[in-house]
Amino acid sequence: MTANDRVAIAALLKTQRWAALATRDAAGVPLASQVGFGVAPEGAGLLLHLSRLAAHTRNLEVFPSVSLVISQGDDGRADPQTLARLSIAAEARLITRDEAGYRRARACYLARLPEAEARFGFADFGLYLLVPRGARWVGGFARAQTLRAPGLGAILSEVSEDSAPARAPVDDRPRVP
Repeated sequence: MTANDRVAIAALLKTQRWAALATRDAAGVPLASQVGFGVAPEGAGLLLHLSRLAAHTRNLEVFPSVSLVISQGDDGRADPQTLARLSIAAEARLITRDEAGYRRARACYLARLPEAEARFGFADFGLYLLVPRGARWVGGFARAQTLRAPGLGAILSEVSEDSAPARAPVDDRPRVP
């Protein structure tokens, strides 16, 4: 991977907050959904805050192997094949509220998507960590390459919201309606 590719991947991860999550159901039927994402502390992976009522969440709880595609926004250029994109193969796992790293992961997610804070009080929402197994980077037309998990992890650690300014303490106890 070139230094320019590394910078471009980091820029894509820093500037985009919306991605396509691909899962499959028990019958093997694929489903793609749009989700917000954050970067986990120390670049450990990507964070999704998902409702257990959603089909994609039920799917990943049964089959945790997922793919997340992060793409440069369509800017109206003549050839959208030149848009940069990163497709990450990952294993999803729920971060429970009583885990040691939950508060840091939550803070990282909210640093990127602060409007999601209210949903952390909903009982059906959970914070998931996508642990990358590898990725496919397409920096534009005919500029594709495969990234191994350690290389992607190094880039994720550079862009993690973990180094964002401290936020005021938040009450993360479940709310009862």
